[in-house]
Amino acid sequence: MSSTVTNDQKMTGRAPAHRHSSESHAFRLPELPSHVEIFDTTLRDGSQQEGLSLTVDDKLRVAEQLDHLGVAYVEGGWPGANPKDDEFFTRARTELALHTATLVAFGSTRRAGVRAQDDQVLGCLVAAGAPVACIVAKSWDRHVEEALRTTLDEAVAMVGDSVRHLREHGLRVFVDAEHFFDGWRSHRDFALRVLEAAEEAGAEALVLCDTNGGSLPDQVGAAIADVRRATSARLGIHCHNDAGCAVANSLAAVEAGATQVQGCVNGYGERAGNADLSTVIPDLSLKLGIPTLPAGRLERLTTVAHHIAELVNIAPAPQQPYVGVSVFAHKGGLHASAVMRRRDLYEHVDPELVGNGTRVVVSEMAGRATLAMKADELGLELDGEVISRVLDELKHLEHEGYHFEVADASLDLLLRRAIGWTPEFFDVESFRVITDHRGHAGDEHLTTEATVKIHIGEDRIVATAEGNGPVNALDSALRQAIGPRFPVLHRVRLTDYRVRVLDTGKGTGAVTRVLVDTADDERTWTTIGVSENIIEASWQALHDAVVYALVHAEHAG
Repeated sequence: MSSTVTNDQKMTGRAPAHRHSSESHAFRLPELPSHVEIFDTTLRDGSQQEGLSLTVDDKLRVAEQLDHLGVAYVEGGWPGANPKDDEFFTRARTELALHTATLVAFGSTRRAGVRAQDDQVLGCLVAAGAPVACIVAKSWDRHVEEALRTTLDEAVAMVGDSVRHLREHGLRVFVDAEHFFDGWRSHRDFALRVLEAAEEAGAEALVLCDTNGGSLPDQVGAAIADVRRATSARLGIHCHNDAGCAVANSLAAVEAGATQVQGCVNGYGERAGNADLSTVIPDLSLKLGIPTLPAGRLERLTTVAHHIAELVNIAPAPQQPYVGVSVFAHKGGLHASAVMRRRDLYEHVDPELVGNGTRVVVSEMAGRATLAMKADELGLELDGEVISRVLDELKHLEHEGYHFEVADASLDLLLRRAIGWTPEFFDVESFRVITDHRGHAGDEHLTTEATVKIHIGEDRIVATAEGNGPVNALDSALRQAIGPRFPVLHRVRLTDYRVRVLDTGKGTGAVTRVLVDTADDERTWTTIGVSENIIEASWQALHDAVVYALVHAEHAG
């Protein structure tokens, strides 16, 4: 869009009033709406993403998170389409307490040649118990004639009959005009007749869908403006991202008059996904100055987006706008130095407005300012001489294969050691791992055993443990040795283990990099190990993970 926003406005989130002068535009766009409703369809359209599968419990938890964020509508699924959605709506009546959002049941219009009162899909919508029904209607003439195999007149009647039937049973009704932009380009009069039939029958909102995801913002804006001239109904927008324009198309639709935006947190959905509400919401609220969530909820956006990512078991994209862990991270030395003086030089909004935060990423590209900022972030004081020494060490270690920008905990320990700190929790005398292959063909199995020898004060402790692999065995042996002295470790758990082979041309003799993710009840941290021996690399990362846990438990205590 065309609003001009100053740097100070970007950092505060206050956008100026939106105006288009008649001198610079051939026509005047309507005033922006005073509010835009957010309609999340993660539980229905989003769950059609390849590799995404939700249990009923998952669906209930996602709905709770969306309500916590403050969206206006949560589309729960398609009652009658599968047992999972049926169970969801049944359990939602007693287990889902929504305070901000309204639950929506999705379905379709009546079938061709079937009376609305006899249609099974409409019957399931009524029985679902949700106060709002969102029904999909075909608005592309080609789809009607080739997929539904019926007439355009019957397709229009299907829309009107279905909306009236649901309204007679006390439901609020939204109509998703499927393939609307394709239909508008192909047969404008028919596409508008579908909307007219829905409005006359009592539909509360007409939602124009870019189902194929191939439209561009100017096409969406022109179509919405045309529809506004033809109807007084409230308009919504539902975009897919096949051309990479779902967010831009949603904004264009709002600028042209839409007051409801449908999409999914984190952009989940079939093919290239739906419009990413994690981007749409702050774009509308911070850039265009249009409220989308209740007051005080926008700063929950990052936490909710990440929580939902955990529930659907898909790792969040680090570069995802606004909520990604890397989008307010500064790696280049010049960038970090500039951000120290004025954050808006490299941050287009204050990250705290969306619940995110500025991060300094330290690597071989780091400068003195970057390292100083990182030390300050960790609460450490490094003088100029120490900073110079650490920079040299970082560049040397990164050349060997270390990658500290993704290993925050190992970097923390490196900086502490640079100012003279040495861990006094325990000393490692040695460790050993043995893997046995036993049995015969068809009845064979592996056993892995690790032994660690540890000194704690004057005590020498030897512990042996078995595991389902060398890392698990080492972890178990180390905990067995030191766990009784450090009970805090009972809350610490290894959550992920990743290996990358460096210099692959050396084959099995190549250097390996191991990253270990560890968590307790309050935080998650990553440690790193690098060696030609994968067991040694794993031990380095595992050792740092445990020491980091003890350091921060000590400081918290």
